[in-house]
Formats: sequence, C-alpha cells, structure tokens
Amino acid sequence: MSTASTHQFTVPTSGKGTYEITQEVVSFVADSGIQSGQVTVFLQHTSASLVIMENADRLARTDLHAFFDHLVPEDLPFLVHTYEGPDDSPSHLRMALTRSCETIPVINGRPTLGTWQGIFVFEHRRAPHTRKISLSIVGE
Repeated sequence: MSTASTHQFTVPTSGKGTYEITQEVVSFVADSGIQSGQVTVFLQHTSASLVIMENADRLARTDLHAFFDHLVPEDLPFLVHTYEGPDDSPSHLRMALTRSCETIPVINGRPTLGTWQGIFVFEHRRAPHTRKISLSIVGE
C-alpha cells in the first residue's frame, strides 16, 4: 500500500550563491518511514533554482557561480525586465536554464544521492531572500 507525506520549510539566503538543503531532505525522508519511492523537492520561486551539485569541494560551486555570471551577465543591454534592479531579468533567465524541481528515488529509506551529490538552492539575486521549499514523498 502506497503512503505519501509532505513538508514545507524556508531557506534564508544572503544573496547570490548556493545553499545546501540535503540534510533537510534526508531527514524528511527518514521521518516519513517510507523505504521505497520518490521524494520531490520543489522551489516556489522564479529568481532562484535547485541544483544537485558536488558538496565535497566548495570550489566546484564557486566555478558554477562564475560560469553563470559569465553566461548571463547583469549588464546585457537588450534586457528590459529590470523593475527590481539589474539582476532582475538575469535571475529569471538563470532559473530557466536550471530547475525548480528535482525528483530523487528513495531506496532503503534514503534518497539515492551519489557520494558527492548535494541538493542546493541556487540563489540568483544579490539581495537576501527567504526561499520556500515544498517536499513530497510517495512510496511504501
């Protein structure tokens, strides 16, 4: 018989960067009692995203940040959606290039992340924000 559970939490950010939420997801899965199924992680925003990224060496994320600053700079002259500042439209474009939702298999009561994989909120705005995360798990 299938079981389901949900949970919501917030992540305070202090500006651009990556903020690890792996432990919150692992704890949610453990508390659910589900041994086999899927956990979905959803970020409820359009100017931040989710990434599964290396969590052992911070420099891997430093490179990710630098790559996105290069890929979608804040001074592109053709951007018109700048109501909230020069990082407004670039933050939405960066989100569109990444993801707002991840689904991870659960086996033996744990998300099946690889040895060096972590789940991160990828904040694309310079100003601090409070980001909302919704978790859902379904399984047995």
